[in-house]
Amino acid sequence: MDTWLLMLIVFAALILLLSLGIPIAFTLCGIATIGILCTWGLNGLLLLFNDAYGESSNFLLSAIPLFIFMANMLKSSGMGDDLYEVVYRWMGRLRGGLAVGTVLICALFAAMAGVSSVATVSMGLIALPSMLKRGYQKELAVGSISAAGALGILIPPSIIMVLYGATAEVSVGKLFIGGVVPGLVMCALFVVYILIRSWLNPKLAPGVPEKFELSEKLVVLKGVLLPLGLIILVLGVIYFGICTPTEAAAVGAFGAMGCALAYGKLDMKTLRESLWSTMKTNAMIFWLIIGATAFTHFLAYSEIQGLIHQTVLSLDVSPWMILIAIQIIYFILGMFLDPAGILMLTTPIFVPIITKLGFDPLWFGILFVVNMEMAYITPPFGFNLFIMKAIVPPQIQMMDIYRSVMPFVVLQALCLILVMIFPQLATWLPELMVAR
Repeated sequence: MDTWLLMLIVFAALILLLSLGIPIAFTLCGIATIGILCTWGLNGLLLLFNDAYGESSNFLLSAIPLFIFMANMLKSSGMGDDLYEVVYRWMGRLRGGLAVGTVLICALFAAMAGVSSVATVSMGLIALPSMLKRGYQKELAVGSISAAGALGILIPPSIIMVLYGATAEVSVGKLFIGGVVPGLVMCALFVVYILIRSWLNPKLAPGVPEKFELSEKLVVLKGVLLPLGLIILVLGVIYFGICTPTEAAAVGAFGAMGCALAYGKLDMKTLRESLWSTMKTNAMIFWLIIGATAFTHFLAYSEIQGLIHQTVLSLDVSPWMILIAIQIIYFILGMFLDPAGILMLTTPIFVPIITKLGFDPLWFGILFVVNMEMAYITPPFGFNLFIMKAIVPPQIQMMDIYRSVMPFVVLQALCLILVMIFPQLATWLPELMVAR
C-alpha cells in the first residue's frame, strides 16, 4: 500500500476513535495492533510486545509512581491549611492579597509534587470559600486557583517532564532545573496581573478587615518550614548531582511521608488510600506509554514517520515558522486531549524534526510543558476546569469557570512567547548544574 494512503487511513482512524470517546491508550494500541497485523501478520505482534515491554520497563519511569505517591501523601497531610493561614495573616489586608497568596501556595505545591491536581483541589477547598466570603469576584477567585494549580507540571518535579525526557532521550534532571525560571516567570505574571486588576478595581478583590500583630504573623511561619525543606531536599539533590531524578523521587516520597507524620496524618488508612490512588494513576499512565510506544513504532516501521519528517523538512519556510506551527498544533490538541497523551503521541514525531532544524530538544521540552499548562485550563476539556467544577458552589456555572481562566490563558501564552524569544530562560540554570 502507498505510504501516503496508509498515513491518511491511520490518522483518519485515530481521529474517529478519539471522537467516539475511546481512551487514547487503547486507541493507539488498537490501531498499532491492526496495522501491524495487516502489514506483517502474526509474527509482527512479537515485535510489538517487545517494544512495549522494553519501553514500559525503563528504570527512569520508576520516578512516576514515586512522584504520584509523593503528591497523594502531601494532599492528605493537611499542609495546605497551614500555608493558607500564613497567606491570610501576612497578605490578607492587601487588595488581591488572598488571590496572590493562593498563587504562591500553588507554586510551593508545584515544587513539592509532580502533578497539578494537588494544589487545585487543596486551594479549591481552602482558599476559594475564604475569598468568596470576603467579597472576591468569583471569576478572579476561580481563575487564579485553576491557573496557578497548573503550575504543577512546569515547576519541578514534574511527571510530564519525566515522560518527555524518557521519550525524547533528554536529561530529566536538566528538564527539572530548566523549568524553574519559566515557572517563576509565569507565577510572577499571575501575581502582577492580580495586583494590577485589584488596584484598578478595589471591589474586585478587597482587603480583609482583620488585623494581626507581628507576633501573630511570626508564629504561623513555621507552616512554611516543612514545604521549603522538602523542596530544597528534592531539587537540591538533583541540582548538585547527588541523586538521579528517580532517586530524588524516592527521597521526595519519603519526605512527603515525613510531612504527613509531622502533621499527624500518617496512619494506615491514609497510607492505604495513597497507595491505591497511586496504583490506579500509575496504571493509567503506563497503559498510555504502552499504547503510544506501539503506535509510534508502527509509524516508524511502516515509514509513515519518515514520510512526515521528509515532508516537513522539505518545506521552503523558516525553521521558526515550523516551530510556531508545532506550538499551534499543541495548543489545539490541548483543548481536547490529555497532555500526557499529546506528549506520547507527538514527541517521537516532532522532536526529530526540531532537532534537525537546529533547535535544542531540552528547550523544546520546556516550551511543550508551558503549552500544556494552557491545556490544563483551556476550554472545553481542560482538566483543572472539571476539578474546579466539582469543588465550586452550585451557583458557579461551567461558563463562569470558562470565563475566569481566559485572562490567565493569555498570560500563559505570553510566558510561552517569552521562553521562545529568550531560550536562556530555560537553558541557563541547566548549564550551571553540577551533574551534566
